[in-house]
Amino acid sequence: MLRIVLFLATNFAIMAVLYIVLTILGIGNTQSGTGLLIMALLFGFGGSLISLFMSKWLAKRSMGVQIITQPTTPFEQWLFEVVQRQSAQAGIQMPEVGIFDSPDPNAFATGWNRNDALVAVSTGLLERMNKAEVEAVVGHEVSHVANGDMVTLALIQGVLNTFVIIIARLIGGFVDSILRGDSEDSGPGIGYFVVSIIAEIVLSFLATIIVMWFSRYREFRADAGGARLAGRQQMIDALRALQRVHEPQDLSAGEFAAFGISGKIGSLFSSHPPLEDRIAALQQAGG
Repeated sequence: MLRIVLFLATNFAIMAVLYIVLTILGIGNTQSGTGLLIMALLFGFGGSLISLFMSKWLAKRSMGVQIITQPTTPFEQWLFEVVQRQSAQAGIQMPEVGIFDSPDPNAFATGWNRNDALVAVSTGLLERMNKAEVEAVVGHEVSHVANGDMVTLALIQGVLNTFVIIIARLIGGFVDSILRGDSEDSGPGIGYFVVSIIAEIVLSFLATIIVMWFSRYREFRADAGGARLAGRQQMIDALRALQRVHEPQDLSAGEFAAFGISGKIGSLFSSHPPLEDRIAALQQAGG
């Protein structure tokens, strides 16, 4: 809950600063300036807040997660007990535990706060990894919950969205005023709308790079947390198991190459660091 309060306080502080700046520039006290701030308020962090609160429900529906309420098999009982033990070690309430059908080894954690979360693993993960490796992956996801990563990323995304919306329209207004010169028309011209759209697209790409950089940083922290909960070597072994699955697929020959983007540039938009970097970080921490 403290992070949610921080989420709201940070964005309201940004809105206050932006309103002061707009007032100094002479548009903060106009109807258009006020409307711009309200729009940024609603779409900037309002959308992030809504998606945060709906994240667990959406994950269950979109991924077809089957929640384990009463384990029916020995393996489900083991998985349930692993999450129960690790969440107690991490100092959080036990998340819901779920399994979703996917041939790819995958897992995720989501939820609007650390005491109302969901940890889910794929059938592919359970089939391709041994219990020690699965335990490490679960520890990684439990660490995401304990670190409050979902709320933190939503906070960053909301702040950046606010800046993108307002700055894009300020750029559009500035360019439009230059294009119209001494025109007596009071409303915005076509230049405002075209430039605002282009500026918002460009700024959104830049904002995504920032969010993805922070996401990669949080992955290293979650790996360290998984190592504490399940063991460093088990965490390394789990990452190596993932590496064996994904290594044959060269990212530069995948979706980024289809857009003419090199692997290095494409990595700026990746939410996870390269597996070899994550393994190296764990090895160095233990050395």
